[in-house]
Amino acid sequence: MDKETQEFYERLRLELNSSMEWPSEYLFKFIVPTSTEKIEKVENSFNQMGAIIVTKHSKTGKYTSISINVQMNNAQEIIDKYLELATIEGIISL
Repeated sequence: MDKETQEFYERLRLELNSSMEWPSEYLFKFIVPTSTEKIEKVENSFNQMGAIIVTKHSKTGKYTSISINVQMNNAQEIIDKYLELATIEGIISL
């Protein structure tokens, strides 16, 4: 992980810890190129977590937005999830 990415996640950790009480519900939002495999990778990452997952295709169908509302125990769990999903080609985290 490069220095800029490390700094981003450290700022995110500080922001989450100062603005939330743990455990807390967190809303993840992603955009992925429409591909059953990529959408399933994101959804499967939240299996067994009681997540509420909503997907919506873009007008052209080229992209799919995925919103995931899930209970998280701390800021590090959120960061770990972003890092895990960053390996999916073409994913955009919002």
